[in-house]
Formats: sequence, structure tokens, C-alpha cells
Amino acid sequence: MKHIIVLILLAILPLHEIRAQYNTNRLIISGQSALYYEDYVLSIQYFNQALAAKPYLYEPWFYRGLAKFYLDDYTGSEADVTKAIELNPYVFNMFELRGLCRIRQKHYAQAIDDYTRSINLNPQNQTAWYNRALCRIEDKDYVQAQLDLDTVITRWKSYASAYSLKAQVYLLQADTLTADKWLDKSLQVAPYDVDAWNMRGMIALSRAEWKNADTYLSKVIHLKPKNAANYVNRALARYNTNNLRGAMSDYDTAIDFDPDNFLAHYNRGLLRMNLGDDNRAIEDFDYVIRMEPKNVLAIFNRAILLDKTGNLRAAIRDYSTVINQFPNFWTGLSRRANCYRRLGMTAKAELDEFRILKAQMDKRVGKQTRWSAAKVKQMRRRSEIDMEKYNQIVVSDDNSAEHEYKSDYRGRVQNRVAGNEPLPMFCLSLVRYANDVRSYQPFVPSVDAFNRRNPSLVIYVNNKQQRLDETLSQHYLAVVDSLSTRINAEHSEKRIIPLLIQRAVAESVTQNYDAALGDLNTVLGSDSTSVLALWHKAYCQSMANEFSNATVLSKSTVEKDRLNHDMTFALNRSKVVDCLNQAIMLDHENQFLYYNRGCALLVNKDYAHAIDDFTRAINIDNGLAEAYYNRGLARIKNGSQHEGIADLSKAGELGLYNAYSVIKRLTSKN
Repeated sequence: MKHIIVLILLAILPLHEIRAQYNTNRLIISGQSALYYEDYVLSIQYFNQALAAKPYLYEPWFYRGLAKFYLDDYTGSEADVTKAIELNPYVFNMFELRGLCRIRQKHYAQAIDDYTRSINLNPQNQTAWYNRALCRIEDKDYVQAQLDLDTVITRWKSYASAYSLKAQVYLLQADTLTADKWLDKSLQVAPYDVDAWNMRGMIALSRAEWKNADTYLSKVIHLKPKNAANYVNRALARYNTNNLRGAMSDYDTAIDFDPDNFLAHYNRGLLRMNLGDDNRAIEDFDYVIRMEPKNVLAIFNRAILLDKTGNLRAAIRDYSTVINQFPNFWTGLSRRANCYRRLGMTAKAELDEFRILKAQMDKRVGKQTRWSAAKVKQMRRRSEIDMEKYNQIVVSDDNSAEHEYKSDYRGRVQNRVAGNEPLPMFCLSLVRYANDVRSYQPFVPSVDAFNRRNPSLVIYVNNKQQRLDETLSQHYLAVVDSLSTRINAEHSEKRIIPLLIQRAVAESVTQNYDAALGDLNTVLGSDSTSVLALWHKAYCQSMANEFSNATVLSKSTVEKDRLNHDMTFALNRSKVVDCLNQAIMLDHENQFLYYNRGCALLVNKDYAHAIDDFTRAINIDNGLAEAYYNRGLARIKNGSQHEGIADLSKAGELGLYNAYSVIKRLTSKN
């Protein structure tokens, strides 16, 4: 059973007003205010500015770590708080926060050390004693956990959570009678203790005391109405008392509070299945499978429903997925055989029936196929899946609650849905760079020099395509036409070249990459040393390749055509890298050239060299958040998750808030 780790609201620490300049103090205060209002992304920006001015102050390191903690960036938070501790090791609250970061990363021994240091600084810190006991429980050190809890109960007799936690320790040791006694004490001290009532509910569920479980969990929901897991668990009690309407209402409510709660979707799917609501049950299992593609129980139940609704080939597909994992699962073999017979595929049906017969005979004579040790270990990692329980509702033991986030740019931005695709290349553009909440603006001397020589049309560096509505499209097409008129009227080759570059940029904004490539090739034919032309050509070639790849693969049904296309596509990707190689030889201090080559290598799955290029880009410009972001993804794909998360944390710190969504998704899998 998971527990909510206690985090007492950390008091505002005293500021070094004598040493810090007034502006720095104002930045820290503004950051604290943003923290209070749960505007964590904005608060990080304030603390970044304070640290740029006064990196020796511990407060902005600590507060930035706190903001990252609330964003579920536990690696980044731990790093910041560690720095704060190095600057001032006498603030007990900072050890608490680092302990929480380590708990979230399941580094319980390190967390225990932090809470011990916090207790040494402040022996009256109730929270530190309690959290240290929780860590010892996670470490299965029940004796020391009980000693910590005895200290808490002796010093703070009215602290009900300590009594509840002692009950849990006894439960973990299978001593339910003693656990009940401690729960009684907890409820005597605090009749509205949520943890105690919840534990009572879980004990009742384990004993199949369904009416009691419903009563206890109803109290929990009354006290804590926005926790989805409580509704999932109460639904189990109601299902077993034949209160199907109440169970369905609980699953619906759980999903309203937590749309990604796969247990609620799974159990609701089973309930709908039992009630004959097959199509909506399929929708629930579809959702579960999208979240957990290897959830064989959901796949098997979907197969049954597809079988029932007449989609036999889809049912066979799902049955086969399960049978491949569990070759002796007789129910699955029997159902698949039935589907084969209904489709007239008699030979395959008979083969499945023979496999069932053989498995049954082997079992009678004591001969059974055994999994290897590696296979057994693999299956144990998958929660001891028992396929024979495919139709049983699952109980949840996750009792943690999520805070609601306010908007796209405020609050818990890590809860936003974000993909894990790498960020795109930087290119020349007519659109000014804008990214999340950052004030960062890309600067390249060669681009700046080009604009000074050709001020009629300013070129920017950007990595985001602008969405073009009809008005914008007409505007940029008019720019292309205007440039074409000027090019046709111009007789000097020297003056035509910058116009061609400008037109190529305008054409790429309208996504006419072939026309842009034509102009750029003309420029390079006249001046092969044009860094801007090589840079933008690599980008346009890359975009043209992606469009071509998507188009061909969606339309082609002939394997030969696909193979020919794959070879062409690989060759074109090589041309992109060649262009960037040439540009880098001419301008080896351009961070965006290294970044772009890293992007190209990342697409090619050359993770090691991609990491090298992103590192070069960062060495030139340590404010290039996109380079940290993509290097983080490359490192994760290369097997270095810890270093990858650290890079994503840095990207989030610099203002790319979607990095926190990726961090949350990665850490939640562990």
C-alpha cells in the first residue's frame, strides 16, 4: 500500500539582505510568490535570474529545487537542493526536501540519511521521524521503523498517522489482529483520520467483508472525495454486494477525476462486459491497451468481446497475442479454435484442439512444460499475471492524490500530455523564435551580418513551423512573388544571391521545400561556401524527406517499392548530414549546425554521435534548451536514463516545460 509522504509547508527562509542586491531579493520574493500560487514554471524563471546574479545564495537553489519537486522533476530537484545544502548545511528543511526527492526515486537508504541529518539539526521535527519510519518500511526494516514510530507516539501522542503506520507494519507482517488494535487507537485520537479508515477498508476487502468495506471506504471518500483509487476500491465492494449501479457510478467518477486510471477503465470494461454493454466495454479495454500495450488480461477480454460481436479475425489476433505469452492457456486455445472453425479454417482449429489435448495428457502423467528461470523472472516483473483470473475485477492500492493544474503554463504542467519525439531542427525563418515562457533569442553572427547587409527582409533563426491560415499563406506567397519580381529585374549575380536565399526561406515557410531547394542549389552553384545556404538546404532536404517518406509509406502496398524507397530515403538522410558537415567546416562556432546534425543522427539512431553533437552545441551555447532536451532523449535511448533525465530537467529549467511531462512518464514506469 502506497502512502502519501508528508511534506510540511516549508517556511520562507531569511534572506541575506545585506549581501544580496535589492533586485536579487525582489527576484527571490517574486519566485516565492509564484511558488505560492503554484506557478512553478514561472517561479523557476525568477530563480534562474537570481542565480545568474548571485549563485552563492542558497535560497534560490533551494526554492528552485522545491519548484522542480512540485513538477515531479525529482532528479533536478535533488541536484538543486544538494547545491543549496553545500552552501548552507544547517537548514533542516532542505534535508527533508532532498529526502522526499530520494523517496520518489526509490533511494530509501539515502533518504534515511537525509532524515537522520534533519533530525540531528532539529530533534523535534515530527515529519522527519515519520518519513524516516516510512523509508525503513520500504526498506523492510520493520524493527527500526517501529522504534521510530514509538518515538513519534511518545513525543506526539495525538499524531494519529503514526498509529495508522504502526498498524500497517503489523499488516505487512500478517498480524491483522494487532493491526486492528492500532487502528482503533488511531481513530480514538483522530476519528476522521483518512489513512486509518482507508486501511480498515483495505483489510475488509482482503477479508471479503464487502459491506464493511463499502462503509469504511464511503467514510474515506467523504473525507477525501477527489482520490480516484478510493472509488475504484469501493466499486469492488459494491460489485460483490450486487450493487452494480453503484459500482458503475464509482468507476465513472474515478475516471472523471483521473482519466488515465487504467484500473478504473479495466474494471469498468469487465462490468460492462457482464452487463452486455459489449461495444463500450471494448472502448474501455482499447484505452487500457493504449496505455499498457502488453496488458494480456485486457487483450484477452477484448478478444472475447470481439469474438462475441463477430469480429473474428481481430479476436484471433488478440487470442494469438495472449497464447504466444502463455502457450498452455487452454481457455485461449479453445476460444481461438472456435473462431477458426467459424471462419472455415479447420486445419488451424484442429491444431489448437490437438495442443489442448496434448497439454491435458501431459498434465495427467505429470509432464508439464516449464519456463526458464529468465522467463519466470520476466513474468514476475509483470505482477504475477494469472491468466485464469482474466475475468476478475482488480483492487487498487494506490491512495495518492494528484493536485489539479490550472492551465497550460501554470501549475502542474507535467500532467500535460506530451510525446517523446525529439525537437525539430533550427532553420532560417521569417518568423521570430518564441518558446514557452523563455526570453531566449537565438543569435548567430552570420545571420546577423546577412540581415545588416540585406535589411529589406529580416531573417530569424527558429525551430517551430508556423501554422498558416489563409491570411498568413497569402502574406508569405506575396513575399515570394515580390522577391521573384526583384530577382527577375536584377542583373547583378552578387545582388541576386541574397534575394535567392530570402526567397528560399519564404518558400520553406510556405512548405514549398522543392522550390526552396532549387533556389539554394542555385546559390551554392555560385558560392559553395555559403553557410546559410548549406544550413537551410540541410533543413529543407530533411523536411522534404519526411514528407516523401510519409506519403510513400501510406500509399505503397508493394514490398519492392517500399524497399526502393527505404534506400532512397537513407541516401537522402546521408545528404542532410553531408550538407551540415560542409557548413560546420566553414562555421565551427555555430551551435545550431551541431544541433541540427545531432537531430539528423538521432533520427538515424546513431545515438552516441548525436549525443556528441548536442554536447558541442551546449558547449557553445549553454542556454540552448532544445539541445539538452534532445540529448536527454538520445541518452535515454542509448541506455543512460539517469543522465537523460538530468538533461530533460535542465531543459525544463530553461523553460521547455514539456520536458517535465517526459520525466514524469519515465519515472512513473519505474
